[in-house]
Amino acid sequence: MKKTTRMAIAAVAGLGSLLAVPAVAHHSTAMFDWGVPTEMKGVTVERWVWTNPHTFLYVKDAAGNRWAFEGMSPNHLSRSGWSKRSLTPGEKIDLTYYKLRDGRHGGFNVTVKRASGETLQQLPVRM
Repeated sequence: MKKTTRMAIAAVAGLGSLLAVPAVAHHSTAMFDWGVPTEMKGVTVERWVWTNPHTFLYVKDAAGNRWAFEGMSPNHLSRSGWSKRSLTPGEKIDLTYYKLRDGRHGGFNVTVKRASGETLQQLPVRM
């Protein structure tokens, strides 16, 4: 192969990589009863997992049942005032969530209300 042909192929490949648009990863929220918030009061934080692509909140209710809640990404939540230190094990909170459709103990976390009265939002507030 001639040197000019190799250079042309390399140039086309380089241009193609510059023009490529990265695909945005997304998964369905069909497993949640989206848009229908359910409230839980007085649960105890067991773990707060600050990880990509989604955060996870694990709590225990008064009856001793363990619950797991998926949340938005750390990138999104940090812009809404959250951090990896927002919740600590043993902390009592109230929360709202969208239930899992299959009835398991868990769902998608919408809000967390701390004992101080501060409310942390997972999703943008619509006016």
